[in-house]
Amino acid sequence: MIAINNLTFEIGARALYDEANWHIKPGEKVGLIGANGTGKTTLLKIIVGDYSPTSGTVSMAKDIKIGYLNQDLLSYQSDKSILHVAMEAFERQNQLHAEIETLLKKLETDYSDDLLNKLSDRQNEFEALDGYNIEYRAHEIMAGLGFSEADTHRTLSEFSGGWRMRVMLARILLQSPDILLLDEPTNHLDLPSIKWLETYLQAFEGAVVIVSHDRYFLDRVVKKIVESRKGKLIPYAGNYSFYLEEKSLRGEIQSGQYKNQQAKIRQEERLIERFRAKASKAKMAQSRIKALEKMERVDDVDDDNPTVNFSFKFSKQSGRHVVRVEHVNKSYPGVPILKNATATIEKGDKIALIGANGRGKSTLLRLIAGADKSFEGVCEAGHNVTQTFFAQHQLEALHLENEIIRELQAFAPKHSETELRSILGCFLFTGDDAFKKIKVLSGGEKSRVALAKALTADANFLILDEPTNHLDIASVNILIQALIQFEGTFIVVSHDRYLLDNVANKIWFIEDQEIKEYPGTYAEYEEWQAKRIVTAKVEAPVKKTETKEVKAIKPKLPSEDKAKALKKLNQTLEKLEKDIAELELSVKQAEDALAQQEVYSNPEKLAEANRVYQQLSPRLLKAQQEWERLVEEITLLEAN
Repeated sequence: MIAINNLTFEIGARALYDEANWHIKPGEKVGLIGANGTGKTTLLKIIVGDYSPTSGTVSMAKDIKIGYLNQDLLSYQSDKSILHVAMEAFERQNQLHAEIETLLKKLETDYSDDLLNKLSDRQNEFEALDGYNIEYRAHEIMAGLGFSEADTHRTLSEFSGGWRMRVMLARILLQSPDILLLDEPTNHLDLPSIKWLETYLQAFEGAVVIVSHDRYFLDRVVKKIVESRKGKLIPYAGNYSFYLEEKSLRGEIQSGQYKNQQAKIRQEERLIERFRAKASKAKMAQSRIKALEKMERVDDVDDDNPTVNFSFKFSKQSGRHVVRVEHVNKSYPGVPILKNATATIEKGDKIALIGANGRGKSTLLRLIAGADKSFEGVCEAGHNVTQTFFAQHQLEALHLENEIIRELQAFAPKHSETELRSILGCFLFTGDDAFKKIKVLSGGEKSRVALAKALTADANFLILDEPTNHLDIASVNILIQALIQFEGTFIVVSHDRYLLDNVANKIWFIEDQEIKEYPGTYAEYEEWQAKRIVTAKVEAPVKKTETKEVKAIKPKLPSEDKAKALKKLNQTLEKLEKDIAELELSVKQAEDALAQQEVYSNPEKLAEANRVYQQLSPRLLKAQQEWERLVEEITLLEAN
């Protein structure tokens, strides 16, 4: 499909790639990984032709259709609705639709055979391209990415950068390309949208190349990993978890080879040193020297998993109750966020606050941090609580004229320079990087500095809003280690499920404008939530009761209602099958009508027949998808 042969790409005197090779096959789902700065985004730009290689070739079929999602798409501007922008993907269908409308208009006064033949040709091509369903497909994908029906009619310029990126992703997915090149596709998605995208890509028939630091996303989507490392592209035949195991095994083998070779080299060097001064052995010594010079050296294994070698320091312990939230009401104009919300954060809690965007996660963090006072009710910190708040807007608090190391020293004077250099190294600032001024850093680099500051604060309570943005997988692992070692309390909002599953002992989510709590890990919450969704669909809603404490919900699917639920689902399925049969008959009749001469020769009858077909076809598709969903639901319930 795409062949990369002996690729070399140089930036100044540095070779980002040095005779690298990679063949992407049809239908492959590949995760392209590597540390920041190893050229992953650059490689995608080389593939699409934005950059030219220094040497080597990138070859592909001439008619291949590539869908490329990259951060540069944020610069795209439009005053049209986001639905219109997304449907720009259907270039040919849109062109045919406009031509059909023009021809139908002309038929009001012109009944020539030539005009009728043109209309018939356009309609046949439009139908062959599934033109009658394109708007339904656009709505379906945009709903999966988190847009409401009302949102689709708003203009692109009304949305923030993250939401505009979702529109660009929707447009690319609607193009149904032969290969998708996705550069950090989950960066601007919340958890429900990430899960939807996982399902979509799993079923996608074309090839997919994904650059991502979300290891759970990679595990669920890709079947192959290609690592960009030291100028080469190294393949691993499996998902990210397999890659970790295989790389560890390869590392053990390479380490053994390195040790054996070093032992042999030392032995040879001793022999050479011993005999080179003796005339009778000088020829042999020279021969061994030449053999050593020609030897292909095995590199030692680099440590790609740095560990945290600093300790958190806070001068005082907090009291038992860290934060108390009681009867809080918070809303924005026309948008209720919290209503009579009550919750308590206890000393030692490690809380993951999750949910879809727009539910109020960041708002709740600002209330807890004391950054937002415009609410009703009580939200107060407990005895001896010292907090630090990390959010993306904290970048504005950095002192632009400071060097990175001086910025941390001013903020955390109790830490030694060695400790601060260590934590900076964890966040990719090594060697002289520590002496760069803040003003020359990119947005991502500033974000890492702000996170490093947060982790060195004299605080026993951390409030972290999306701390993994702009971090690669190695840096996320460092953050996980740091949070595991932290002896205080924290609450974190993140869409990185691997981080959440490793650091959280409680899950918070906002539902019905209330704060709900699940007392367990993120993996346990996911299992409970899957069962809860099935149960909620087959049972009548349970009346809520008022409580002053956070609702602790236990994961339990009532087995005694299983037979009743299955019966109800099967009855629904049976009725749906009858509806589908009727719709299929109606669609066939509409198709037959469009083919009748008395219809397509009469503009009014043709327009009416078109209208009927366009109404029926999406309804049939929706009913068929609902049938598939019901079958999956019944299967899941039977297995429960």
